[in-house]
Amino acid sequence: MENPIEKRLEEGLGTGTQPIVEEDNNNKSTSRQGKKDGIGIHPSNENEEKSVAKTDQPEKLKEEQPLIKQKTKRVATLDAFRGLTIVLMILVDDAGGAYSRIDHSPWNGCTLADFVMPFFLFIVGVAIALALKKIPKVKSAIRKIISRTLKLLFWGIILQGGYSHAPDNLSYGVDMKQIRWCGILQRIALVYFVVAIIETLTTKLRPTILKPGYFSIFTAYKWQWFGGFVAFVIYMVTAFSLYVPDWSFVLHHEHRAEKYTVKCGMRGHFGPACNAVGYVDRQVWGINHLYTQPVWSRLKACTFSSPDSGPLRKDAPSWCRGPFEPEGLLSSISAILSGTIGIHYGHVLIHFKEHAERLKHWVSMALVLLTVAVILHFTDAIPINKQLYSYSYVCFTAGAAGIVFSGFYILIDVWGLRTPFLFLEWIGMNAMLVFVMAAQGIFAAFINGWYYKNRDSNLVNWIQQHIFNDVWKSEKVGTLLYVIFAEITFWSVVAGILHKLGIYWKL
Repeated sequence: MENPIEKRLEEGLGTGTQPIVEEDNNNKSTSRQGKKDGIGIHPSNENEEKSVAKTDQPEKLKEEQPLIKQKTKRVATLDAFRGLTIVLMILVDDAGGAYSRIDHSPWNGCTLADFVMPFFLFIVGVAIALALKKIPKVKSAIRKIISRTLKLLFWGIILQGGYSHAPDNLSYGVDMKQIRWCGILQRIALVYFVVAIIETLTTKLRPTILKPGYFSIFTAYKWQWFGGFVAFVIYMVTAFSLYVPDWSFVLHHEHRAEKYTVKCGMRGHFGPACNAVGYVDRQVWGINHLYTQPVWSRLKACTFSSPDSGPLRKDAPSWCRGPFEPEGLLSSISAILSGTIGIHYGHVLIHFKEHAERLKHWVSMALVLLTVAVILHFTDAIPINKQLYSYSYVCFTAGAAGIVFSGFYILIDVWGLRTPFLFLEWIGMNAMLVFVMAAQGIFAAFINGWYYKNRDSNLVNWIQQHIFNDVWKSEKVGTLLYVIFAEITFWSVVAGILHKLGIYWKL
């Protein structure tokens, strides 16, 4: 068991207790600047300072004086925001097939599903800032960061590498020639590792007290921003300058194999076929280890059913059938920026004790990011694109995350409207459990294992068909209601019960 005093190194899907922001004994925010704690500033309690200052008292009397503990208030917004992201993931994954408008954008643009990944990475950054506010032992912290990174990589490969076939296919196992090395948890692991290591190694390089001025917090954490800038430069230089040659892939049918060739021979291209992001993944991982059902197959160039999925057109370009990794290496390097922006929001939460000060920094930065993204997208300089994790996409989704986070903070932590969002908090505190069991379909696969005569005659399918689809006479409406009630509501109740029992799945 980890010592609760030593804040755990919490990642975006991690859980448990909520981060703590210290406040004064009247439970009101204070802007007093206190003593250095190894990373930032802690507000100091005046009574404690006076007690320590009286060094002329006899040791016996000082030992008899009771310790004065500061009251603490946890930031419920953090868990609620994480819970919201998990809910969005379940909604778009399981209802996106019925409602393509909320599913991932086939290429340029941004839909509801496209906010999930950057929201995770944003909350990773916020959580790192709070978890690493105090670092008693740097080497110990680094060991924990490495351990957690490896755990995320392991679970990512198990769940999305092809080993698990949940929820519909009851078999398991993966051909190592076809295993997918990338995925959601793998990207979170990379971003978490880079951002947390920088935060840990720069513990003694930051000033104790912030200088006056809006930009002082940026200069105080300049090494974090330098790390994000390096990631930005690597991505931009590679995306615009790397030459992409022609490439080929083979599709295996029942009794034959068919080879396709994609003509490229260009650089700086941001279309589906010949971008540097895909080229890097084909070279690093190998074309057989990439995601085989990319969303670009829903483009008009590929199917007449666009934006829905459908049969490919006879004149569809060859790349419509090709693989593409949406959580690839170069795009994950760009994703480090999402974590960097998130950790800045966490630093603001630590250093500024007044609600107005925090919201001023959060909202103003979010508006700047949104403005930059809109300009880049609508001038066609850098389109908003989730598959490429373009710079405009980073800015747009991080700005949206900042606005949503600020809105939650006002409603929950400022106005105290916590009850309507308790279900999000519960899910957020057990995010890894809900992610694995619900979003990755492990629990549904377990239920599907108890079938009658054939595998389609199982409880999950029966509930969806007879309680939702047949009642509403619509598969689309039935699917949406099934996701809302049989998945989101169900796991909200489960997470609430586990919270009451003090049971959490921590990595």
